[in-house]
Amino acid sequence: MMKTLENYINGEWQSSISTQYTSVHNPATQEVIAQVPSGPDTVKDVEKAIQYAQKAYLEWKDVPAMKRVQPLFKMKTLLEDHKEEIARLITNECGKTYAESLGEIQRAIENVEVACATYVLNQSEFSENIAPGIDEFMIRQPLGVCACITPFNFPVMIPFWFLPYAIATGNSFILKPSEKVPATMQYVFDLIHKNLDLPKGLLSLVHGGKDSVDSLLRHPDVKAISFVGSTPIAKYIYSEGAKYGKRVQAQGGAKNPIVIMPDADIDMTTKIITDSVYGCAGQRCLAASLVITVGDDKKIKDALVEAAKSRKVGYGLEDGIEMGPVISQESKTRIQGLIQKGIAEGANFLVDGTQKNVSGFDRGNFLYPTILENVPLDKEIISTEIFGPVMSLLNFKSMEDSIRFINSGRYGNMACIFTQDGLSARQFRSEAMAGNIGINVGVAAPVAQFPFSGWKESFFGDLHAQGRHGIEFYTQTKVVIERWPKTWSRTF
Repeated sequence: MMKTLENYINGEWQSSISTQYTSVHNPATQEVIAQVPSGPDTVKDVEKAIQYAQKAYLEWKDVPAMKRVQPLFKMKTLLEDHKEEIARLITNECGKTYAESLGEIQRAIENVEVACATYVLNQSEFSENIAPGIDEFMIRQPLGVCACITPFNFPVMIPFWFLPYAIATGNSFILKPSEKVPATMQYVFDLIHKNLDLPKGLLSLVHGGKDSVDSLLRHPDVKAISFVGSTPIAKYIYSEGAKYGKRVQAQGGAKNPIVIMPDADIDMTTKIITDSVYGCAGQRCLAASLVITVGDDKKIKDALVEAAKSRKVGYGLEDGIEMGPVISQESKTRIQGLIQKGIAEGANFLVDGTQKNVSGFDRGNFLYPTILENVPLDKEIISTEIFGPVMSLLNFKSMEDSIRFINSGRYGNMACIFTQDGLSARQFRSEAMAGNIGINVGVAAPVAQFPFSGWKESFFGDLHAQGRHGIEFYTQTKVVIERWPKTWSRTF
């Protein structure tokens, strides 16, 4: 049943002030599943949320850290107990398979688990007698109101890169989800509303587009902005947020390469790389896009082609489906346009996934796995993030040539190598210019206690999401030098 979505402000659900709404579609069926507030009047909703978030922060910041993490233990249980319902919601509004949706929720749960240890991770540093009778120590204190702007491809996981760390360190938190997938976090916030005893205003959910985002970027009471999305928008978020004096972490796009060495195990490598390229229909910032073979590549090429052709595409809630649709018709059209431009510029199809339909889902945004070969290295499709199920298959004579090619690119989110040689793997991990490195791993996604790293135009900021970086991002340091003796012993 279609829902008109509301904002969660001051501990209650409130209808938007805006009278404009945008439809949210199931990408497999085109069914309208929700109406989400949009338009310039959503700024008023955001301003109201910030007002109450500031009030909640002033109360929450002085709550002992051990008590601040207690709600997170119950939050973890809520996600575990309701993961099946949440996974179905993710699949219906995002398009990924049910198994992929369950995996996403598990990643969210892991971040809650790590954030439960904030009272330990946030402990201060202390040095006694830095001079006679003088001690010095550093403490971490919360920032204030923190906001997060999240993309469509991971409706639950990405908000939980940020939310648990923000409130565990003493901040209040406002989430602005993608207007393409707002219903899943609406459900999660309703679970939180009904089951957790949090101060009113501590957590807020607001909807809208660029007007809402700009309001968060410019409001003086918002002290920190977290963002995940495309590189052009990440640059805007970073520069605009910094202009208004905010702390910003902005995760951008990617063009992730995988190098296959001649000694790689063909069966294992094929299975892992196929999942990397086509998992979530290629709509993730750690999806492999450039697959680079070194030396003779006939056997691995044939295996990759066969695996792509056999991938089962369809509605993500049906049994046996391995890949769902892309998010929208606009996205599908864009991906098809990039593929055709690549063909026009000299590439050729090894596998053409652009001309197929899924039986019974003719209106769905489906593309099938595609492999391009002989892609010119100086053309757009090599440097552009496609964000779809498309592999560009390249070949170089040596690993060193591959590394030089990888390092010449503008992005630096992930780079992987498949090999059985430890020396090659060591050289690759040392020299490849990317923030997340995979060795015989196709999706180098850090677990929650490690930062989700990113280099070059894949990340703007200093502190990444997750783990200790999350704790550091949501706190500011204060150094205290104190003296208690009654006599002054310093001489000049």
